[in-house]
Amino acid sequence: MTKHIGIYLYPMAEVLDFSGPFEVFTTASRVCAGDEPFAVSLISETGGAVVARAGYRVETDFAIDRHPPLDALVVVGGVHHQEMEKPRVIDWIRRQASQIPVVASVCTGAFLLAKAGLCEGKRVTTHWEDIPDLKQQFPQLEVVGNVRWVDQGNLVTSGGISAGIDMSLHLVDRLYARSLAERTAKQMDFDWRENR
Repeated sequence: MTKHIGIYLYPMAEVLDFSGPFEVFTTASRVCAGDEPFAVSLISETGGAVVARAGYRVETDFAIDRHPPLDALVVVGGVHHQEMEKPRVIDWIRRQASQIPVVASVCTGAFLLAKAGLCEGKRVTTHWEDIPDLKQQFPQLEVVGNVRWVDQGNLVTSGGISAGIDMSLHLVDRLYARSLAERTAKQMDFDWRENR
């Protein structure tokens, strides 16, 4: 059965934070002969075009109030401060977490998950440069560095930018098969770093 992966992005999102996971899940489906394990959608607050970092313009597939049911949600990083102040977005992330098996973040997307109250009592990570801010803003969290990702069951967080590719390969392994994750990394010519 195809699993629907939603990737949430917003203005000034880091480009590789969403395009890296998008590439992983779509490549996994492409190399999986006779099956389509993943369908991937880009989701934004209102749908339509979003201008990410460096003026990179991307058309999202759905808005947060109208999208297909998800099996996993990936929340990306970037200039995240304004997103943290949007109750509608934070409530949506919180609702998704109560309905789906796994919510993940890339880079500073962890701040949005923490704001939604999803990280309480869990180990998390983020971009190395933002670890002190995450610890300061959410002192109750166990924030760790020098890892590519941290898997806490229904919550998975990754380090910065390219670490989202490593984490997404881990999710392919978790949600489908290790062999598919390995074939996907090979197809992408990517040196999958598995340290946690």
